[in-house]
Amino acid sequence: MELVSPNAGTIFWMVLFFGLVLLILKKYAWKPILNTLRNREKTIEDALQSAEHAKEEIIRLKSDNEKILADARLERDKLMKEARAMKDKIIQDAQEQAQQEGKKIIEEARLSIENEKKSAINEIKNQISILSVTIAEKIIHEKLKDNNHNELIDNLLKNIKLS
Repeated sequence: MELVSPNAGTIFWMVLFFGLVLLILKKYAWKPILNTLRNREKTIEDALQSAEHAKEEIIRLKSDNEKILADARLERDKLMKEARAMKDKIIQDAQEQAQQEGKKIIEEARLSIENEKKSAINEIKNQISILSVTIAEKIIHEKLKDNNHNELIDNLLKNIKLS
């Protein structure tokens, strides 16, 4: 039990050595440890402030990004609306032009048909007149073969009225 019960000499030497270690620690180790702790505390505080500033910057950038995205969406919608309007106008112009071209082609075809019809009618008239003259020649030739062609000529001359 002597080891467990304190002795006055042991307590004296323990207090003396504890004080000596305390003085040595205070003189050589306490200031560097405190300086290191203060530096660490300042570094942590600066990091927290930097993090807070970064957080505020991120929030500001997010709001800016959302504004930019909203503007981009509006611009996209505007461009899409303009593109649709331009597409509709191009289609309408193309349809109108196609209708005009169709009318023009139909009119040209009608005129061509009309001209072909007139040409065919004139051709038929010419052939009829040629055939009529040929038939008349043959009939006259037959009639003139007979001796009474003088009578026929006199009759024809009497019937013709001079204009």
